Amino acid sequence: MKKLIVFDLDGTLAESKSAIDDQMAGRLRDLLGVVAVAVISGGDWPQFEKQVLSHLQQGDRLDRLYLLPTCGTKFFRYNGTWNKIYSDVFTDDQREKILHSLDKALGLSGFKAGKIWGKLIEDRGSQITFSALGQEAPLEEKKNWDPEFAKRKKIKEILDTIIPEFSVRLGGATSIDVTKPGVDKAYGIRKLQDILGIAIAEMIFIGDALFPGGNDYPAEKAGVVSIRVRNPDETKQVIETIVACLG
Repeated sequence: MKKLIVFDLDGTLAESKSAIDDQMAGRLRDLLGVVAVAVISGGDWPQFEKQVLSHLQQGDRLDRLYLLPTCGTKFFRYNGTWNKIYSDVFTDDQREKILHSLDKALGLSGFKAGKIWGKLIEDRGSQITFSALGQEAPLEEKKNWDPEFAKRKKIKEILDTIIPEFSVRLGGATSIDVTKPGVDKAYGIRKLQDILGIAIAEMIFIGDALFPGGNDYPAEKAGVVSIRVRNPDETKQVIETIVACLG
């Protein structure tokens, strides 16, 4: 019997940087009625509030919902209000090295976009994220920029040689996430196990980037039974199946 269902956010529960739709909110309510749920994403806490929490209500068993922003380097749980359990942030020297390396890798790759919307690089404290078209780029522009992940894989290869002491993962539609060494979604899975006392064998992970180099892949490598989806519509079908089996 599985006790915890863990989700990626962008590309899995919702389109990139978009809110979950009403149907997904309903599916999550149904799921929270039968099992605990966690969400691990490269996005920071404000994205969780905007994309997920604004579409759920206090009566939706939020005490069964666990949120892990920035690939699990932060952990929030609900007890009448949302409380941060921990946060693992960069030192100043680490931050400076990552920012310099991202700028260098982008120049070497030759994939600098002609037009951007918002910031290219966002410092999320415990994670630094590069968004190739900017943080506010339109969804269709993002979908068309690197649909096969080829551009970002090239940038990642360069970063892996420049900053091998950090974890570099591909996520979302145009983003690359950099975290402390050993900090990825496997780290988040282990934190869930330690804090909640739920064994990895009692979890299921659902994500769209479950391939080598993808930011969901470490969760599978951690030993979690994993289900790869192509989009939120497939996720809804998976949730329906889980609810039918556990309900």
